[in-house]
Amino acid sequence: MRTRSGSRAAVTALVAALALSVAGCVPPDESDQPPPSDGGNAAEQLGQLTVATAGSMKGYSRERFPHWRDTGKNCDVRDSILQRDGKDVKLSGCNVVGGRWESVYDGRTATDPSEVDIDHMVPLANAWRSGADEWDDAKRGDFANDTTRPQLFAVSASSNRAKGDQDPSQWKPANRSYWCQYAENWVTVKHHWRLTITTAEKAALTDMLEGC
Repeated sequence: MRTRSGSRAAVTALVAALALSVAGCVPPDESDQPPPSDGGNAAEQLGQLTVATAGSMKGYSRERFPHWRDTGKNCDVRDSILQRDGKDVKLSGCNVVGGRWESVYDGRTATDPSEVDIDHMVPLANAWRSGADEWDDAKRGDFANDTTRPQLFAVSASSNRAKGDQDPSQWKPANRSYWCQYAENWVTVKHHWRLTITTAEKAALTDMLEGC
């Protein structure tokens, strides 16, 4: 039998949920975010990854990784990540129009959302070369919009574009203090999605994790 206080709690929860949907974009729930990984666990996961030669780019297109998915009225995953990673975020309806973002890759600060990119920790093209070419588009869409793993980050547009589709043997963040977390995040994503790594990639990650 539901108590009167229980009914009031249910009504309160319903009102809160409706308020969020009306407000528009819903940021990823912080409770859904994985706890920071530790170097030992990442090293163990790295040892479990399959080492293979990078595959072909034949057939690749960003359209094969459908993004960004809707997360509310007139907003999508990009808006949600901008809200999650920003401070003093300003909205116009559901659109992020202002705030402050500090890029973990290079320490640059932006106050204009147009100067911020949402980076895929493991780039889409890299994923394609390491096994995602065998997935269907629905699974590739899950990968491209993954807010549960440490896969999506708001960073400076310049650092995101400098990174491109390169792996850690080819590109590392200018912010060396982030290297440990970067390697752990990269391994976490590849391990969950069962993507392969190259010999050079594994060597670079091993070196980065030794300092964790």
